[in-house]
Amino acid sequence: MVAEILCVGTELLLGDIVNTNAAYLARQLAGLGIDLYTQSVVGDNPERLKESLAIAFSRADLVLMTGGLGPTYDDLTKETVAAYFGRNMRRDEHSYQRLMEYFAKAGKEPTPNNLKQADMPEGAVVFDNDNGTAPGLAVEGNGKIAVLMPGPPYEMTAMFEARIRPYLQKFSEKVLVSRTIRIVGMGESEVEYRLRDYMLSHLNPTIAPYAKQSEVQLRVTASAKTEEQAYALIGPVVAEIQEMLGDVVYGVDVENMEQAVVQQLKEKGLKVATAESCTGGLISKRITEIPGASDVFECGVCSYANRIKHELLGVSDQTLEQFGAVSEQTAKEMAEGIRRLSGADIGVSVTGIAGPGGGTPEKPVGLVYLGVSSERYSKVVRYLSGSKKAGSREHIRYSASQQALKLVLEAIRENQKK
Repeated sequence: MVAEILCVGTELLLGDIVNTNAAYLARQLAGLGIDLYTQSVVGDNPERLKESLAIAFSRADLVLMTGGLGPTYDDLTKETVAAYFGRNMRRDEHSYQRLMEYFAKAGKEPTPNNLKQADMPEGAVVFDNDNGTAPGLAVEGNGKIAVLMPGPPYEMTAMFEARIRPYLQKFSEKVLVSRTIRIVGMGESEVEYRLRDYMLSHLNPTIAPYAKQSEVQLRVTASAKTEEQAYALIGPVVAEIQEMLGDVVYGVDVENMEQAVVQQLKEKGLKVATAESCTGGLISKRITEIPGASDVFECGVCSYANRIKHELLGVSDQTLEQFGAVSEQTAKEMAEGIRRLSGADIGVSVTGIAGPGGGTPEKPVGLVYLGVSSERYSKVVRYLSGSKKAGSREHIRYSASQQALKLVLEAIRENQKK
């Protein structure tokens, strides 16, 4: 079965609302093993909606639609679908009673346009909406299926989980499952170059690289009759890729770098502390966004001023005068100082020039030094961000935090080898 997603709403076209519904539904269809080839958006215009629906059905068996089910004059999705299938609109008694109960509990009298939400195409399968007033529905005919859901994401996702997913499962004879390999320290082009022949030789599972902010992801996806069979196909491929790429792989099936750091610190019974300058506390923020971080995070010091670097972290005046705040020597002493101050197993530091001003030919904007210190392992890294675009300050800061978290993972790993 081939599906298409058609989202309805002028606010989507204007960019007033980000279309999160399409991303959510695409993931759900993949999990159900239903092929998705096209997504589209159309405004609240009856003629263009009619045209978009006809185009969607010309290339798909199943069209998932969101939006246009409300009470206002421009909510015409149901009526357009009814016309496509040659169905009349009829009042659905069950939906009508739910609407009346909803307004009675709210102490309000429904207007006629509110009750319009209970009108359905003849023969439609109706899906209750437990989080709003507009029911969902499905219409089948001539080998085509239209599934209509409300536009607000919290209503749509809840309805999909409770009612739409079970309805769609009967149309799928396979499942698709994916695992994600996360990589830092190797660009997308190099990953693709190293794995090109390997990726081309695998059709099930498939392997696809994606460039993300300051990292690369590899999605390994398998198709099978059951999830168990699909995961059995994926397992050996993931293991082989990890072996081929080595230490640049920082995790599999983790949400992000900070989750991997907290997870591995917990597993090893270690604690970390941070000393930050140009990142302004971003490393600490990322770590503490993970539930359970209090078990592994001791403290963070945001040492923008040289006085704080010296008085609190113990960076020597000589180091600051001779080499400057942005230097290998300062990063090293900051990492050692925060570990000493906090008593943590691992101290990590960052100092650099985030811009847009402050750079020199010797120390340009984007130059960052990162240090890590532990009982058995210490290292300082010089990192230069290539971002020179407007707004690159945040990119430089985020990239630096990513490299710092990578150093923490490296320290955890290296300490286990000693």
